[in-house]
Amino acid sequence: MANNKKKKLTPVQQEYIELASRREPKRTVLANCIRAFLVGGLICLIGQGIQDMFVHLGGFEKEKASNPTVAVLILISVILTSIGVYDKLAQWAGAGSAVPVTGFANSMASAAIEHRSEGLVLGVGGNMFKLAGAVIVFGAVAAFIVGILKLIFNP
Repeated sequence: MANNKKKKLTPVQQEYIELASRREPKRTVLANCIRAFLVGGLICLIGQGIQDMFVHLGGFEKEKASNPTVAVLILISVILTSIGVYDKLAQWAGAGSAVPVTGFANSMASAAIEHRSEGLVLGVGGNMFKLAGAVIVFGAVAAFIVGILKLIFNP
């Protein structure tokens, strides 16, 4: 706490703050970094394995295998979120579980699950996209429009 804010506190309040700071659990930064690295790496390893399966077993070209790989990772993340596993993993792994695709799918699914009692449009849809933010929404709309235009002008 800044010194000027500390001056405004009573001696009892200052004593309490000092006591609380002594009792506060120490952050295990190294352990958190190791867990994040391992879980993030494991998610990426699983993604690479899925992509290799699409290439070798599905007959996809390497460049074309990325889209279904992302879809499968999103599906796995949503399923794990819906049964409560991904949230426990995220609490343990921290930032390692926030690998962009799976972390984003988890946050969208969590918002949908949390607000489902408010209805599909205002509850699920509204709160999912509050979380996603305008950038993601406009990015998805722009990608859709560009895809349609490419389909029309480049058959």
